[in-house]
Amino acid sequence: MLICPCESGKPYSKCCEVYHLGTPAPTAEALMRSRYTAYALAHKKPALTDYLLQTWHPDTRPEHLNLTGENASRWLGLQIKRCQNIDTENATVEFVARYKFADNPGGKAERLHETSRFKRVDNRWYYVDGDYR
Repeated sequence: MLICPCESGKPYSKCCEVYHLGTPAPTAEALMRSRYTAYALAHKKPALTDYLLQTWHPDTRPEHLNLTGENASRWLGLQIKRCQNIDTENATVEFVARYKFADNPGGKAERLHETSRFKRVDNRWYYVDGDYR
C-alpha cells in the first residue's frame, strides 16, 4: 500500500488518486495536495503530467511540462501552512515543499515556499499562479 505523498496519512488510492482519475478536487487545498502528489509521482506515472496541465488555469497554463531527465526533482515532503478561501471562487494555499534535484541526489534538499492562488470555474478548482517566499 502506497501512503499518499501529500502527507495526509491516507493511502494514495483513497486520497489523491481519486482526483488523478477524474473526480474534481472539492477544495483548493485538496487540489494543491493532489498536484504536489502528481509532481512527486510523475517519474513513475508519466500521465500525471497531463493532470497537472489540466488542473492549471488556462490563462497561466504552460504549453508543456518536463518532469523527467537530469533537471527533474525528487519531491521529499509537503507542509501546508495556511489555506484561505477569499470567496466562493478564489482561494490561496501557502505551503512548503522539500525536494532534491535528480542530478544531485546526495546534495542538500531545497525548499519551495509558495502562496498559490486557485480559482474555481464550473465547480472545478484550478491552480493559477503563486508567490515565492
